Amino acid sequence: MTLGIDLAASARRTAVCRMVWGPGRAVTAEFEVPDGEGELSALVRRSDKTGLDCPLGWPSDFVATVLAHHRCERLPPPMRFPQRADGRPGLDALRFRLTDDLTWKATSMRPPLSVSTDLLGVVALRAAYLLDELAAAGVAVPRDGSGPVAEVYPAAALRRWGIHLTRSYKSATPEARALREHVVGAIEAGLEMSLSEPVRERCVDSHDHLDAVVCALVARAVQIGDTVWPGSAEEREAARQEGWIHLPGTDLRALAGMPD
Repeated sequence: MTLGIDLAASARRTAVCRMVWGPGRAVTAEFEVPDGEGELSALVRRSDKTGLDCPLGWPSDFVATVLAHHRCERLPPPMRFPQRADGRPGLDALRFRLTDDLTWKATSMRPPLSVSTDLLGVVALRAAYLLDELAAAGVAVPRDGSGPVAEVYPAAALRRWGIHLTRSYKSATPEARALREHVVGAIEAGLEMSLSEPVRERCVDSHDHLDAVVCALVARAVQIGDTVWPGSAEEREAARQEGWIHLPGTDLRALAGMPD
């Protein structure tokens, strides 16, 4: 069983999808409504793998800079990651993690939201407390995704699966709703299966629930070894502290076609 969590700053906006995988292409999906942090933690513990749409850490350079400022020490010099192959400069290491920079370069999308300088930081604090609660229950959560929780990025996953969107599906407009319907159809075609009508309707109605489904799918990709892992020593060390976005393979059929 895989779990997808589109984490928000409040429990009310958090969407959770549970997927049960069987032999061949058999899969069922349903949404959960956890009542508080304890129940969310319990859902993670009952799942084989959880995909969490939220950074699991902060940029190391940002942490070092804030710590130096807090201690009234000289600040470390600002750094940028290596430039892209097209000659554009890498992302600002104070605002972005190494995994953000690598994901941006691998997908040719706009950079992910900054966990240190955007409102996403509020959500990341909630994720930190969730990981702390799991640790208190005896469940270690390595930030590189090798444990029960892996960090995922739904927009990048859709791009990897060939679902290219020119506009955002995250609004209440009729155009965004039509895009969500398109995404659901593309996911079903890629998996060669149909989601249940209640799940399908919820995804079309709510981008939070659609993202939760994508998170559960990427959790499956991590579970079967179909994602990109840290390769170099630098990447592994950064993933240990900052977290690591798991980018899935390009074939959705691999997820449903792998027996347990």
